[in-house]
Order: sequence, then C-alpha cells, then structure tokens
Amino acid sequence: MIFRKGTIADVTPLAKLYDDLIDHLQSTTNYPGWIKGIYPTQEDAAAGISDGTLYVAEENGQLAGTIILNHKPESPYHRIKWNIDAADEQIFIVHTFAVHPNFLKAGVGTKLLGFAEKQAVQEGLRAIRLDVFEKNFPAIHLYEKCDFQYVSTVDMGLGCYGLDLFKLYEKVLSRP
Repeated sequence: MIFRKGTIADVTPLAKLYDDLIDHLQSTTNYPGWIKGIYPTQEDAAAGISDGTLYVAEENGQLAGTIILNHKPESPYHRIKWNIDAADEQIFIVHTFAVHPNFLKAGVGTKLLGFAEKQAVQEGLRAIRLDVFEKNFPAIHLYEKCDFQYVSTVDMGLGCYGLDLFKLYEKVLSRP
C-alpha cells in the first residue's frame, strides 16, 4: 500500500470514493451518519488538498482510503481535559477518515492510522486526536484497537443531522 499527499488530480476520484462509501453505508448501516452532498464532499477533498493536509492510500493504483491530518480542532475540543496538554500545532486532528467499500475489512483503516502516527512522529507532534459519532461502533472499535484512548463525550452541534454526541479520542505520542 502506498501513502501519499493528495493532488488536484485526486479530487474527482475522492468525491467518488466518498459517494461510493455513503451509498454502501446507506445500503447497510450508516454508522458515521454521513450524507451525500452534505459531508464529505468533493469540496472537502479539494480543501484538504489545497491545505496540503489530505493523504490517500493506494492499492494497485486504486484509491483505497483517505485521511485529513491537520491542526484544526473543532471548538468543543477546547473545553476538554485531554490526557496531554499540547498546543494545536503540537497535535494532529483526524478528519474525513474514509475507506472505499471495496477495501473494507482489508486493514486499510489500521494502516491509515499507522501512517498518521508515523507522520506525527516525523513532525515531532505530541498526540493525535479525533472525534467519532457515539454510535459509530466499527470506528470506535478500530480506534481502541489502535490504542486511542477515550477522553470525553461532547455535543458537536450536529444534532440537526441526528448526530447528537461524539466521543473524543486521543493517542499520546510523547510526554514532556
């Protein structure tokens, strides 16, 4: 599996990955509560590429998954007592973490999180943080399997979409 920064040429294939995944989730169980045309979208991919924070995982020339790693926490993150005290610039926040349905249960999610950790260590960061809808049981299982620690549950302001509470997780990479 190859991991690389996304490029402008990836915008349309990423939009298709998002749509294919949402279609799959709608036909099974939509654990993250993603909605086609609302989130994630082609604009989310383009913004991540423009910012230089979107990465893709490729397997045999196909997009297997994607992740955005930046230093921009959602506002509820600032009201939480995290396991490590670190400035935003010292942490990665995981956003728009997605695996194409053709690659589900193939370890792509685990490999993407491992890649995120390697990137964070290379950049001298102290932790990785993320939020997950409280009923997204497959993602919660993955995060806990990858040694992310539950920190708190918060309202992310997405109740209008039926997404009332989110669990916050953190993986500490270094201590002062």
